[in-house]
Amino acid sequence: MNIEIQWPGRKRILLRQKLCLLLLIAALLAMPLRNAAQSKPQQSAITIHVSKSGLFSGFAHNHIVVAPINHATVDPAHLSAEITVVSKEMKVTDPEVSEKDRAEIQSTMLGPKVLDHEKYPEIHFKSSHIEQTSPQHYRVAGTLELHGTKREITLEVTGGAEHYHGATKLKQSDFGIKPISLGGGSIKVKDELELEFDVYTTEPARDVR
Repeated sequence: MNIEIQWPGRKRILLRQKLCLLLLIAALLAMPLRNAAQSKPQQSAITIHVSKSGLFSGFAHNHIVVAPINHATVDPAHLSAEITVVSKEMKVTDPEVSEKDRAEIQSTMLGPKVLDHEKYPEIHFKSSHIEQTSPQHYRVAGTLELHGTKREITLEVTGGAEHYHGATKLKQSDFGIKPISLGGGSIKVKDELELEFDVYTTEPARDVR
């Protein structure tokens, strides 16, 4: 009789132990998932600084455009790089203008007067030569295809492993884009643009020394 009464108790103890073990396993499995979400790679992007000029430029605003990098390939072992941007994903992020004005600037930028994204859906850069000037410093030469026109440009790049940062300048007119002008030229966008880019690789790359 005593044996028959004790077995159910033992079963309940075993069930509790199994339940506790399952909860512990579930908690341990959940921890890496939370850490992975927190360490999600940052978005690679190009930041474009557009300056104003003209007699009444003081009444206008400089523009900041962020272009998410759709695809990037960086091979430090063979010193090559390739970047692709989808034109329609470029966003005007001017903090000093109203939402309405920002939408108008965005529409003009993507429209036929500037990027003409329907006709030229992608912006593409491919390196032709990369020279390491010092540890984690590179001079990158290559071809930029923008607005249906290809031009050779040079980038100064720093970084390595998981993050590369670079900068360059280019003229819109070199790519067949006429800088926007208002009021008979009293307010206009400068031809020269300043570009900065940040490329975050998904896996640590071997740095070339």
